[in-house]
Amino acid sequence: MLDPHNLPDEIRDLPDAGFELAQTGEIKDEVFHTKPIGFYRDALQRLRKSKASMVSFWIIVIIILLALIVPNITGYTYMEQDTSKKNLPPKIPGLESLGIADGSQILTNRRRDSLDNPDRFPEGSVIRIVREYELSGVPVVDVMVDYYTFVGVDDDVYHWMGTDYLGRDLCTRLFQGTRVSLLIAFFAVLIRIVIGVIYGAIAGYYGGKVDFAMIHFAEVMDGLPYVVVTILFMILLGAGMFSIILAMTVTGWIGTSRLIRAQFYRFKGREYVLAARTLGVTDRKLIFRHILPNTIGPLITKAMIEIPGAIFSEAFLAYIGLGIKPPNPSIGILLSNGQSVLLQYPYQTLFPAVLISVLMVAFNLFANGLRDALDPTRRGED
Repeated sequence: MLDPHNLPDEIRDLPDAGFELAQTGEIKDEVFHTKPIGFYRDALQRLRKSKASMVSFWIIVIIILLALIVPNITGYTYMEQDTSKKNLPPKIPGLESLGIADGSQILTNRRRDSLDNPDRFPEGSVIRIVREYELSGVPVVDVMVDYYTFVGVDDDVYHWMGTDYLGRDLCTRLFQGTRVSLLIAFFAVLIRIVIGVIYGAIAGYYGGKVDFAMIHFAEVMDGLPYVVVTILFMILLGAGMFSIILAMTVTGWIGTSRLIRAQFYRFKGREYVLAARTLGVTDRKLIFRHILPNTIGPLITKAMIEIPGAIFSEAFLAYIGLGIKPPNPSIGILLSNGQSVLLQYPYQTLFPAVLISVLMVAFNLFANGLRDALDPTRRGED
């Protein structure tokens, strides 16, 4: 191999004409015919391609809109009581002719001869006899009745989801309760995120003894029994939204702080962070301007996953009697009230159960799609 510092004169003095370019033709840079796509736009495009996620997103939007609109258009308030209309079955205009939600109900163990008594069965209330049998030699029947006519309610009265034991409209209370449950979930998750981001960012950025002390404090807090903490808040502050939100956030921020801490350990040693530190950028700007934006994707996904968990936690607390003050409704309170009359009036449990199930599934499917869309390793996938 020739030494470039000791080339022979005949090689060193070669004229330029003795050289030619290895490539042929005109040199041109590659021209891009499409617009550049940023990270979040690419994530949005991938999210739109997930049918399950988009359907779930629109289901969530529809439920939120119903929670905002329905309590204002039913003609009833969520506190309005009328014991003459208690435990009415669902009745929806337009579906009566189909035998669906027509206000009918089956009454069991009724004396056969009482059907002819207008004081017991008003005229036009009996639809059909379902079953005839004898009890201790007495003829009895199970009879389907128009329950609205049976209790003396006008024909033009409609309760789309029926009424409860105090005659309150369940449709109004269900969507008012959905509004309350969603508010509790959103505020609880928001406070968790704020506390978790600040705590995890400080622990992950400074590391060392600071991280050691903070992470062990979080582990101690994580060991506190959730129900006991909730009961203590209820005793100190009374039942209500504020107490429930505080109870959910006492230890709920720990998962977020661990996520943010791990992300800071991942990014704080990157070249752009070291260059910014060399230029004298303050720790606060390094944390919130240079490192924290890289955690937005996992943070959004974490928040979307926590919302259904918060809704379920509120429902659980209400179910065991630690919910908000009556007469304010929530999904959990409606489930708690409905389970006590499940066999007699199953619709009082059915509608809240279906709604909370749809909310849980929709939020989880949307969160899964959002997680995949914000995954940087999948950027550019078709």
